[in-house]
Amino acid sequence: MSSSLWITTDGQTPRCVRCTNAIPTRSSTTLRLQWTEYCELSKRRMEVQSLSKVIMRVNALSKSFSQKAAELRVLNQISMDIHESEFICVIGPSGCGKSTFLKCVGGIQPPTTGTIELDGVTHERGIPSHVLGKFGFVFQSNNLLPWRTAEKNLRLMLEVLKVKEFDWDQRIDEMLQIVGLAQYKDVYPHELSGGMRQRVGIARALVHNPEILLMDQPFGALDAITRKMLSYEMLSIWKQTKKTIIMVTNNVEEALLLANRIFIFSPLPGEIISEIEVDIPLEERGQDIAGHKRYIELRTLINQVIRQGHAAEARRQAT
Repeated sequence: MSSSLWITTDGQTPRCVRCTNAIPTRSSTTLRLQWTEYCELSKRRMEVQSLSKVIMRVNALSKSFSQKAAELRVLNQISMDIHESEFICVIGPSGCGKSTFLKCVGGIQPPTTGTIELDGVTHERGIPSHVLGKFGFVFQSNNLLPWRTAEKNLRLMLEVLKVKEFDWDQRIDEMLQIVGLAQYKDVYPHELSGGMRQRVGIARALVHNPEILLMDQPFGALDAITRKMLSYEMLSIWKQTKKTIIMVTNNVEEALLLANRIFIFSPLPGEIISEIEVDIPLEERGQDIAGHKRYIELRTLINQVIRQGHAAEARRQAT
């Protein structure tokens, strides 16, 4: 468990970094203490979680890019455990390395330092090509091939990954059914709306039955109404598939609707400044979630943490 900010919302009462419940036995003098403190409820939840399978462990992952004048560090010492069937959201300011983090854990880019443990096997130089089939990717642009129908765009993924052919048709039909597009299997991308194309992209990412689904701002290019609708549909897809999902987003409300846990990154170089458990029961994450008391509390907290990160970065640059 990585160290997180010990958050206070009133300047006096320290609060659990996982669920934000008050911890009345301690007092705080600053918002920037680098202690990790948990309330008893979170401790019990963490004990239960520790019994579930850790499907991925990221340890001290850093990423730098060489430039003419100097080296640019984008990610700094990122560590987290991802449990089976979790929905993780990573949020933070633009340009803080969120997408780079996703590319590193998904094998698109190697980290500069650090390790990634996947199914008990530790990889020191990034994810090797022979295990990339464990991942499914959804990007902001759906990248569907315009000359292929929805069904044939899904089939392409199975062809590329050389999945055994005996159950292709059944698998494709199942995925299109899950995303609500069974009747559009023979339709071309240009005949679909933006939201429908993105749903085809989600089905394509899931069709080969990956262990982990990686989503990089998948709804960022959609209008507000379609984005909200697809967020609720994504919650339904997760409930049906039980997949482990890591999603990058700039939308706090989206993260609170979908995630079990939210990791907040600092401005560049990206570091984890807080890990927050979203303890809103799934059955209460409906259309009226914006009025949910816990939702409002967590949204306020997350926005406060992000503001603190910006303020700290401004002070750092001023010195």
